[in-house]
Amino acid sequence: MSSIMSYMQGVVFILLLRCLVTRYGRPVMRRDPVFRISAQRKHSRPNPEKPPEDDDRDVQEERARAQSALASANREGKPVIIVHNLRKEYQGGRSCSCCCFKDKQGNKVATRMVSFCVKRGEVVGLLGPNGAGKSTTMNMIIGDMDPTAGQMLIKGADVAAREENAIGFLGHCPQENALWSNLTMREHLEIYAAVKGIRKGVAAIAIDRIAEALGIQEHLNKTTKTLAAGLSRKLCFALSILGNPTVMLLDEPTAGMDPNGKRQVWKAIHTILKDKGQGVILTTHHMEEAEAVCDRVAIMVAGQLRCLGSIQYLKSKFGKNYLLQIKVKGIEQGELLNTRILQMFPQAARQERISTLLVYKIPMEDALPLSKAFSMLEEAKRSFNFEEYSFSLNTLEQVFLELCREQERDNFDTALGTTFEWKQLQSMGP
Repeated sequence: MSSIMSYMQGVVFILLLRCLVTRYGRPVMRRDPVFRISAQRKHSRPNPEKPPEDDDRDVQEERARAQSALASANREGKPVIIVHNLRKEYQGGRSCSCCCFKDKQGNKVATRMVSFCVKRGEVVGLLGPNGAGKSTTMNMIIGDMDPTAGQMLIKGADVAAREENAIGFLGHCPQENALWSNLTMREHLEIYAAVKGIRKGVAAIAIDRIAEALGIQEHLNKTTKTLAAGLSRKLCFALSILGNPTVMLLDEPTAGMDPNGKRQVWKAIHTILKDKGQGVILTTHHMEEAEAVCDRVAIMVAGQLRCLGSIQYLKSKFGKNYLLQIKVKGIEQGELLNTRILQMFPQAARQERISTLLVYKIPMEDALPLSKAFSMLEEAKRSFNFEEYSFSLNTLEQVFLELCREQERDNFDTALGTTFEWKQLQSMGP
């Protein structure tokens, strides 16, 4: 009698669990193993917002490209990842980690009108200051957070939904280390391999190869609570690439690593993409990492994409000015020197002043010929006796810093909008 009751209780609990998942659970990618119910997805509503008037031309073209890719019937020719007009807002007083702005209804908006594609074999870098909306965008793509509006398509999701034995198509390295403190590195990798459906023998070979590529062989039997920050980060990256996923979302994967560790990760990413079947989105704060890994970069500020393209393209587009930095000995001297700089370079735009450091953006036509510019600067150095100066072409890092200052401006006074400083930056282009 007791065995029959236990059996009935098991059936009731399974039915109850299914009802709860159906009513409150998140969308699932695979067929239900017990009830054979097909995968479910939440369809977010189309974004009713109009694109901002100050959108960069490349951002507009990428939005049109994403829309066209979504409508295309050619499955094989579609990008690996398509994101179109993605928006995330928090209603009422809900807080978020992003530097949100409020819409007319008083809702906090974390991302708005975000559109981009990731082609096969491509690494797209998502750059931006803290709170720009990068991690929010990543969390919406992986399904950890429901978008308010917009559309997303990930290549491999349909395959995983149709095929019961499909190995996990998605690899995710989150910003926070999601590890068990009392398990070893090897145990983590074995558990993830089992969850992804990789056979034990194949998993053992894959784990050894990944460990060798990342230089963690001697640490495999150590518990994660004893690992240095860089090794913990390597483990998170290793978990994300296990099973050779079609799509990889890497949220600051090299944070806390030494230079050698970073290069091992970069090399592993290039090795994975050799067959040109996968696509990667990588968020980072480091221009060196973006240049080493990314085919294209998209700079996000205050929840919006501000520019997008290859590293060289963005350098040529925005590198139309010289950057002059002067270190003076005192604040009083700086004011007098500022007047002299404006006499030498009439169109110079003063960027910032940090203590005794003066920074100017100087158009090329003001600075040419360079021999004359350096002669005037040397004369000014003798007259004002300032400590040192540097005169260089504007770099991608300077473009990034310009856009970061725009977000800081928004945080202090959102009523001014985000168009003024961006239009100033656009004037740097051709």
